[in-house]
Amino acid sequence: MTPKEDKMKKYKRIFTIVIDSLGVGAMPDAADYGDAGADTLGHISQQMEQFSIPNLQKIGIANLHPLKQVEAVQRPLGYYAYLKEASTGKDTMTGHWEMMGLHITKPFRTFTETGFPKELIDELSARTGRTIIGNKSASGTAILDELGEEEIATGHMIVYTSADSVLQICGNEETFGLEELYRCCEIARELTMKDEWKVGRVIARPYVGRKKGEFKRTSNRHDYALKPYGKTALDALKEHGYDVISVGKIFDIFDGEGLTESNKSKSSVHGMEQTIEIAKRDFTGLCYVNLVDFDALWGHRRNVQGYAQELETFDEKLGQLMNEMREEDLLIITADHGNDPTYTGTDHTREKVPFLAYSPSMQGYGQLKEEETFAVVGATIADNFDVEMPQGTIGTSVLEKLI
Repeated sequence: MTPKEDKMKKYKRIFTIVIDSLGVGAMPDAADYGDAGADTLGHISQQMEQFSIPNLQKIGIANLHPLKQVEAVQRPLGYYAYLKEASTGKDTMTGHWEMMGLHITKPFRTFTETGFPKELIDELSARTGRTIIGNKSASGTAILDELGEEEIATGHMIVYTSADSVLQICGNEETFGLEELYRCCEIARELTMKDEWKVGRVIARPYVGRKKGEFKRTSNRHDYALKPYGKTALDALKEHGYDVISVGKIFDIFDGEGLTESNKSKSSVHGMEQTIEIAKRDFTGLCYVNLVDFDALWGHRRNVQGYAQELETFDEKLGQLMNEMREEDLLIITADHGNDPTYTGTDHTREKVPFLAYSPSMQGYGQLKEEETFAVVGATIADNFDVEMPQGTIGTSVLEKLI
């Protein structure tokens, strides 16, 4: 055994999978956000004629949150609980940062309903030397079909947002140029450091093609993210020599802080395939996974059937991952916010999230008490590897209950 393995309390490897937006019922303050009655998982189940998630079922998802088609099981394989969000807001960065110990009291700005303020657009236009078109919440593919030909013909610049705290800029790789796109995004990042305009990420969205129906976004996307406001559980693990492996959007969400390896994913299915391959390797530490398609492709587009089918596909991959797990492995499945596809609008919904914990070596099972913060996740991981959470963080470990 290596010295760091000597210090571990229970598990050598922890896999934490964030099903992006899988809320499980409205938070007590949901009405303050316009989200009274939201329930992402529950409402998906209610609206589907058939819905099969046998591996999540075995761990205890339906024991935690009653579902129309999925029965509770008599002897679940793991432990489960509801987690409330202590921070202000309901966006991706807030949820993940809290998960790893940060308490966010000032929410990131979103401009979903109104577009960006005239003052910001005017300053961005003046600094970049370009006329700005778009300035609304839109799907990245839809806005290219709408405005891509105009951008190519005039040199104007497409700026848009989404339900997340983001400012996105499109640029055709041939006519606009990658370096110019990156330059404009760097200016936008500088401008959006002001509190009243502060967004979590500025995203360069390069594309190719010359006419509507043929535009394709390329892999040269670049995110200009805010760094976390303080040290997180990820930093604590890395500083003590543990592996901190990310899959999917985790690198962008934490701007690379606290990570020892990063893996970009093409889709949620690809993210699970990457995770299964990582499980076949030997490492000591954390594999932290974000599966964004649930949110981006289905929640925001209010597509109940697509969301349900994505969950069923995830569940198949989850079974493959569980087959690869070893006695000294722990799996935690959770979410970062809700995005009820049956709800009005296209925004995230302020919801509790699930906490599901499973290990092949677990002897016990059952429901744990509802917790007041997502930071239970990071605190439990840090506790397992016997590292102290950084100063100023929140969250208490439930490791001793996972027996």
